[in-house]
Amino acid sequence: MLDPLSLAVGGGLVGVGWVCGRFGHRRRAQFGSKLRARCGCGHDLALHDRAAGTCHAQISRKGTHGLREWVGCNCRRYNGPTPLEEMFASPILPPES
Repeated sequence: MLDPLSLAVGGGLVGVGWVCGRFGHRRRAQFGSKLRARCGCGHDLALHDRAAGTCHAQISRKGTHGLREWVGCNCRRYNGPTPLEEMFASPILPPES
């Protein structure tokens, strides 16, 4: 009816798969950090003003008496990857003329 050798090989494969899955190295997918275009200051394109180029993000730094304070980012121009919509099509609205 049932071949004992086949059952032992199948059980061994299941055991090896469980051990590899339990103790093997796992790579975790970090979709948020890999897919976002970031400037040299570490902020997204959405936080930069397209016309002036300044960054509107707030960063925390050590202030007086060891307290944390929020100050504006010092970035003056977005230097990250160019968005695809700027490469292939010019903005339609608002009209420039």
